[in-house]
Amino acid sequence: MVNSISKTVQTLIDEDLSLQDALQRDYGNYSAIARMLMPKVKEAVNDDVNLESVITSVKRAKANYTILQGKITRIVAGSVLNIRTDMAKVSVDKTKKSLEKIRKTLASFSGEFLQIIEGNSVVTLISDLNSFNKITAIFDKTDVIDQKQNLATVIIRSPDQIRRHINIEETMSCYTETIIVLAMEDVSKAFAAITDLIAEARRKIA
Repeated sequence: MVNSISKTVQTLIDEDLSLQDALQRDYGNYSAIARMLMPKVKEAVNDDVNLESVITSVKRAKANYTILQGKITRIVAGSVLNIRTDMAKVSVDKTKKSLEKIRKTLASFSGEFLQIIEGNSVVTLISDLNSFNKITAIFDKTDVIDQKQNLATVIIRSPDQIRRHINIEETMSCYTETIIVLAMEDVSKAFAAITDLIAEARRKIA
């Protein structure tokens, strides 16, 4: 059962970035972390669980994140920032009509920068200011949900190794929608983690 406890604790910490950070930077109390994990550990192993066993498992898990922290630090150190100013964005309802207009715009677009982010119900176009008027002109005013000018983009270019330890492939924001792209084998784990996070937040404000 000790192995089951250890594996369960490791899995739970793997799914919680805040706990990983607490262990990496030595501000997490082992006993407090163990008590917090106890209910889920008991549920997972279907047996009585001794708090000391969970504390021991938390201490063992720390070594993994200390090693990982060094690798992440090297990746961050090898990253380069690029800033692009004089940017603008427009968000429109995602309809067949608007998508057709976007497709036609892409065919004739000669601006310096254009990025299109497509959500479930909204499409956001990010462009340089010189192209902003041309882009907004193709849409009906009733289709436009949000538009802003005088923006800037910060692009972080990291070494290839960033994909070896971070499961998220891409993240995008489209108006009020956040889109996360990740490997198929990580979908269920990510869904469970985000669901738990939302449920916890709802409990706190209930």
